[in-house]
Amino acid sequence: MDSSVIQRKKVAVIGGGLVGSLQACFLAKRNFQIDVYEAREDPRVADFTRGRSINLALSHRGRQALKAVGLEDQIVSQGIPMRARMIHSLSGKKSAVPYGTKSQERPEEGQVTIAVPASETEPYILSVSRENLNKDLLTAAEKYPSVKMHFNHKLLKCNPEEGMITVLGSDKVPKDVTCDLIVGCDGAYSTVRSHLMKKPRFDYSQQYIPHGYMELTIPPKNGDYAMEPNYLHIWPRNTFMMIALPNMSKSFTCTLFMPFDEFDKLLTSNDVIDFFQKYFPDAIPLIGEKLLVQDFFLLPAQPMISVKCSSFHFQSHCVLLGDAAHAIVPFFGQGMNAGFEDCLVFDELMDKFNNDLSLCLPAFSRLRIPDSHAISDLSMYNYIEKNMGRFLHAIMPSTFIPLYTMVSFSRIRYHEAVQRWHWQKKVIYKGLLFLGSLIAISSTYLLMHYVSPRPFHYFRRPWN
Repeated sequence: MDSSVIQRKKVAVIGGGLVGSLQACFLAKRNFQIDVYEAREDPRVADFTRGRSINLALSHRGRQALKAVGLEDQIVSQGIPMRARMIHSLSGKKSAVPYGTKSQERPEEGQVTIAVPASETEPYILSVSRENLNKDLLTAAEKYPSVKMHFNHKLLKCNPEEGMITVLGSDKVPKDVTCDLIVGCDGAYSTVRSHLMKKPRFDYSQQYIPHGYMELTIPPKNGDYAMEPNYLHIWPRNTFMMIALPNMSKSFTCTLFMPFDEFDKLLTSNDVIDFFQKYFPDAIPLIGEKLLVQDFFLLPAQPMISVKCSSFHFQSHCVLLGDAAHAIVPFFGQGMNAGFEDCLVFDELMDKFNNDLSLCLPAFSRLRIPDSHAISDLSMYNYIEKNMGRFLHAIMPSTFIPLYTMVSFSRIRYHEAVQRWHWQKKVIYKGLLFLGSLIAISSTYLLMHYVSPRPFHYFRRPWN
């Protein structure tokens, strides 16, 4: 496509969050004229977290997307490596559970090997600040002369057939904007998606889970981390759990996942302290009773929603990315990473189709819908890797790869990871069944042989 034509193409990115700002960087590299419309204030001058330091887990998929726009080193330098899980039992005992072992997976066409830096012996994920990451991505996008940010601009209408949107700025005067492409990166409650839902043959479903989440903080202790910093700390407690991710400030960001029915029972400071004393006794001295109560009642527990839709595009004029296309619950740590991979896949398709949106957008839907549905299903439960799976991976690393390893440390497509996981489970179960049958037969033979040897002598007589 002629560069002068590319230069004239106008793109409206709706949403200046993580995915929207990253997508702006990708599109700016292609000389599109980009306007990013964000309903909130600029996070570089306003605090979106309301006093809380929300952290996210950056895995291989997210890093690959950042690498493609030259931001990986900058972001990685601001993250904390988490090389394993640290499980906190009710008794206070701690056990380290590694993510996996270094794998030499043979890449298939369009795939990559599991990413382990040459200087590392184990794969790891990074704990990064959502707030700082968003600021860095916005700053990186604004460095492109073709990118313009519009904060405090709310999307009112979206008409992809005519390539027009209507936005409402701080002056409270609706403004019509024409463009060649509308990119919906406006989150789980996407306004762009709500307009596409009115189109024929657009499928949509959403599901709230009974659990909510609440952010807490473990402050530094004597100027250092209060726990081991290079771990994802987990307190599993049947129907609820708490996790903690390290911050550069030497603190930890904790997230308590629990059914709303349980949250509703904790109405007073004493209720909260008694609850933590019963289920998370080792966390109380780490957080401190005063800070625990303060954080607990700072904001109510937040809901978690899973969203599926199809398609992700409308003709050649509109496309959904990130949570707008596939909001998922956080139990596999892939929400941000899946959104970042959307940007990378879209960019790869733009290369393949030479910036032809009429070919790129349908291909994006075909490619990403199976993967987004797969990771959504995986994220609906917190799959726990079995010891047998890790053992088989250790002795046959090219054949048996743990599901978490495939999802977090490779770019194996999500739905292919699920298919491979199901295949591995069948092989494991058949192997265990065969082994169990063999043991049963052997045990029966030995028992009969030692208890009553004469029948066996009788059967051997003809051959003797």
